[in-house]
Amino acid sequence: MRVDVLGVAFDNVTMDEAADRALAMLEEDRPHLVATPNPEIVQRANQDPEFAGILAKADLVVPDGVGVIYAAKILGRPLKARVPGIDLASSLLSRIAGTGKRLFLLGAAPGVAEQAAVNLRAAYPGLVVCGVHDGYFQEGGPVAEAVRAARADLVFVCLGAPKQEKWIAANGEAAGARLYIGLGGAMDVFAGKVERAPEKFQRLGLEWLYRLAKEPSRIGRMVKLPLFLVSAAGAKIRGK
Repeated sequence: MRVDVLGVAFDNVTMDEAADRALAMLEEDRPHLVATPNPEIVQRANQDPEFAGILAKADLVVPDGVGVIYAAKILGRPLKARVPGIDLASSLLSRIAGTGKRLFLLGAAPGVAEQAAVNLRAAYPGLVVCGVHDGYFQEGGPVAEAVRAARADLVFVCLGAPKQEKWIAANGEAAGARLYIGLGGAMDVFAGKVERAPEKFQRLGLEWLYRLAKEPSRIGRMVKLPLFLVSAAGAKIRGK
């Protein structure tokens, strides 16, 4: 069952349910897209019909940001849980490590994916990272060829929205993998270049506050969250 939150339909799943569904997709012989929208991405989709169409066709859409959870409650159709993309990715890696499933890392600055591969292999013994590619490219085709040559089953695409979802939509079939997950800036976290908020901030849904304290320059993006909730309240009043 999907829940519409300001024009983007989210799967109403827990973290375990999302991981189970993603794992099942790895057994199906066709490409699948997992999208992880936060409020900023929902707003972007409302301004970009092509992007909105890709999200509507995604095989799994999970609420990455706490703002999506709050907005769903305001709209009177609450979601079961927040499912951060990076946590979903980690849960999936713990399940495929040692199974022979092959992971490809795509995105971030040159050298970052390589370090992420080192860290992930250490964190998940038996994990097969079959290839990496940075996010600094102009043509998607050659990257798709690299993914196919690596015989990847799973690709973490960390190009930022909507670029990552549009690359998957355009190249997923040619690249030959079975599961693509758009993960924004997660590659920098996997590589140890960016520190996640402490667990207590994560539990309270306050990662945004921790990031703002670390990077005050993000204030322009953060002020969009209250506006997002105001939009949800307005939609509720209008009966949408």
